[in-house]
Amino acid sequence: MTPRIRLVRLLTAGFALALMLTGVGGGVAVQSASADTYTPISGSGSTWSQNALDQWRKNVASNYGMTVNYSGSGSSAGRADFIAGTVDFAVSEIPFQAKPEDGSAPEAPATPYAYMPIVAGGTSFMYNLKIGGKRVTNLRLSGDVITKIFTGVISKWNDPAIQTDNPGLAMPDKSITPVVRSDGSGSTAQFTLWMSKQHPDLWNAFCTSVKRSVPCGLTSQYPEFSGSKAQSGSLGVSGYVSQDYGEGAITYVEYSYALKSGFPVAKVLNSAGYYVEPTAPSVAVALLSAQINTTVGSPDYLTQILDGVYNSADARTYPLSSYSYMIVPTKVGGVFTAEKGKTLGVFTNYLLCEGQQQAAALGYSPLPLNLVQAASDQIKKIPGASTAGVNLATCNNPTFDGKNPASNKLADTAPQPQACDQRGPNQCVTGTGGATATTDVSGSGSGGAAAALTTTTDTAASAVAPAAATAADPAVAAASNTAVYDANGSVVSGATSGSAVAVSKPLALSDTGFGAQQIVMTVAGALLLIAIVLPPLLSRRLKRNSPR
Repeated sequence: MTPRIRLVRLLTAGFALALMLTGVGGGVAVQSASADTYTPISGSGSTWSQNALDQWRKNVASNYGMTVNYSGSGSSAGRADFIAGTVDFAVSEIPFQAKPEDGSAPEAPATPYAYMPIVAGGTSFMYNLKIGGKRVTNLRLSGDVITKIFTGVISKWNDPAIQTDNPGLAMPDKSITPVVRSDGSGSTAQFTLWMSKQHPDLWNAFCTSVKRSVPCGLTSQYPEFSGSKAQSGSLGVSGYVSQDYGEGAITYVEYSYALKSGFPVAKVLNSAGYYVEPTAPSVAVALLSAQINTTVGSPDYLTQILDGVYNSADARTYPLSSYSYMIVPTKVGGVFTAEKGKTLGVFTNYLLCEGQQQAAALGYSPLPLNLVQAASDQIKKIPGASTAGVNLATCNNPTFDGKNPASNKLADTAPQPQACDQRGPNQCVTGTGGATATTDVSGSGSGGAAAALTTTTDTAASAVAPAAATAADPAVAAASNTAVYDANGSVVSGATSGSAVAVSKPLALSDTGFGAQQIVMTVAGALLLIAIVLPPLLSRRLKRNSPR
């Protein structure tokens, strides 16, 4: 082999090796180095944001060899676990309560902590309703009607107030089953806070009837009342509604669970007079009107003030929009160590940037830049985490380009609602949530088509449709060995383990598949092959062409 050919082989192999070591932006090196260096961490709390957390946990396990355990036990339980020092972090939609509504002791953790925004979303109203044997997918509800349903004032689907909201539907003479949370829940707290602010007379009258003190504000524990049904967790309430026995039922739950279950959500009337679905853009627009407690040192620092969201005059707004907090320790204590802080710092950095790319497909809305900046400041306070925080120049968050905190790309491009979504005699027939089928006009009003769903929503809905069909059809579920439960949560067919829970399962996205990093590795392998095969071929050719 000539020196020239040896040089070709050496350069080709060297270039291939460099590609394999660096990957895309150092991705391979990070993955290889990180697999042995991250201490497992554990958290508990919110089911409202659990679908997003479960996807992020799966991602970091695959990409970095990182173990993040999480129990969706409800926001109240998560805060209690943090106070007890048995978890490294908690997730909640509301802050620690100085005066719990059940009269219990104030929630006062011994370990210093900070609130960190992690994902935004809309509390939706998932329902199961049929007219003439066909599922309704385009229900509309005003705030007054929603409050009356969940306080027992309205108990029939053909109530005149519901019929007024839905001129395109001949509402059936069927009882309404409001499904509420049986456990302490951030979802309950957010929903009841909205009712107490927007419809205080109805909410206070209800509190009086269930023997709660008035004036009645938010509560994490929803009072059961005649005609209601209580279920544990977001999976429990969405699972109840998605069953055959759930026809006529409606619940409040994160939009993500409706997407996963293949069921519709009600469009809610906003202050501008439009019925709006809690899509990622409508939540992003709504949160432009949110205020944040920016008083450093305040016990409610970085918590949200949502009065402006509830009453936003922007026609694109979904009025029950909010975001979820991760409660992170700012001092070592309990089970939390500085080694765990390193893991927690990298995990939270990931979810604020790269993780937000999947928020919309999972039924959430990605955080805007101002909340990412605020969250970055909290990461710096975690013992063992990097003090650099989030690098905004490289943060791959879909709402901003790292330059303008006042700009939200998702909100800037949010579509205006259609004319048939305006309060009046017409009603859009397009399906919502995880139910994309249209609903025939059966009432006095005329129909109309709403804006087409975004690619991410269509993808998420189609991805979960088979599972939704299984959950809704006991025969299919039994054949596939999926557990089916009766109205009391007892198994009637299929396999299960542990305690009785609803059939709904958290929504997870499929693996991203063949991406840029895989392409680089393929190219590197091809170059190595060339480095092995090409020199001998060149050598033989040179020998044939050399003078004898």
